[in-house]
Amino acid sequence: MDQGSWRAAAAATGPGDRAAAEEGVRLAYRLAGLDEPDRIVWTHSPREVVRMLMAAARPAGTEPALTEAAVTEADSSRSGASDASGVSDVFGASVREAVLGAPWAAERALLHGRLGPEGWSGHWRATGAGLWESTRTLVDRVRAGIVDELAAGRREETQVRLLLLDAALGQHDAAWLCAFDAGAAGPLAGLAAVAREAGWWWPYEKVAIVSERPLTLHRDEAGRLDRGDGPALGYADGFELYAWRGMPVPRDFLDELTRLTPERIRGEENAELRRVMLEYYGYDRYLDESGAVPVHRDETGVLWRVQLVGDEDVVMVEVVNSTPEPDGTSRTYWLRVPPSTRTAREGVAWTFGVSEEAYEPLRQT
Repeated sequence: MDQGSWRAAAAATGPGDRAAAEEGVRLAYRLAGLDEPDRIVWTHSPREVVRMLMAAARPAGTEPALTEAAVTEADSSRSGASDASGVSDVFGASVREAVLGAPWAAERALLHGRLGPEGWSGHWRATGAGLWESTRTLVDRVRAGIVDELAAGRREETQVRLLLLDAALGQHDAAWLCAFDAGAAGPLAGLAAVAREAGWWWPYEKVAIVSERPLTLHRDEAGRLDRGDGPALGYADGFELYAWRGMPVPRDFLDELTRLTPERIRGEENAELRRVMLEYYGYDRYLDESGAVPVHRDETGVLWRVQLVGDEDVVMVEVVNSTPEPDGTSRTYWLRVPPSTRTAREGVAWTFGVSEEAYEPLRQT
């Protein structure tokens, strides 16, 4: 698969080819020198997998013994986490290191040896680096969402974190597969087959647990989770993540955006949520309806400032396009500038990346 195909795989939604994914799982075990798993179990989401594993690790009347030392050790080695989290009696020990960690380390060592440090760095930048930057953020959000939902206290948080370390990322491993030889005859062929058709999966000695891909995924042009009218990421079992331009927001928060008022925006104590409100509501509309007054005007435009309790001032420059629209009207633009801005000219100059003294437009547009 080329880079474009792996990008598509990383962002794919909806059910994949289960038979192809299961054959990929079995192939990954065989390539690692392991016996195939006795069973392959499918779930609707990574959250469902972790919930299943937590139930298996918690026999009636008992609690798994977890310590911060166990978390640190598992996080550093990326293997053996299931032993600490108590699921090995049911599913067998985690074989993630054998199935995924060791083959990748070997492939990277071969490629690094052939290309050298600079060659490897250039190869990674040209292949998987960009995709991984956006995918890593998504992976972190999924992990954080699972911890938030399933961990009622410190002990359960530790257990969830350990269980998440047992996971291979399936489609979200696309950036790494893009950088290596994941052909049908290579050592990563099994991992690649799973990544093309499924989401996260957990390889254990006796059982492999595979999650379906999400049903919905909404991102902005920068690759951040972003949706104003529903979950930005949603799985079939109801596991959902809500976000506005990459920022996590509560489920009910988006419903409130359609009923915003300047008073409600000013009353929001969370500065990050207030910024989301302002972006959704529109800075120009907020300035107009909140009774803001101009603090400076010159030939470039008008500078507006609104003070917000517990947050930086909202400072905007109002400029008028000197080139008329087709209907003869002149369009007004609002440019947000740093709170330290003192003049309209300084603000406009900042948007061009120059100082106020150096800003000398031949024609204002």
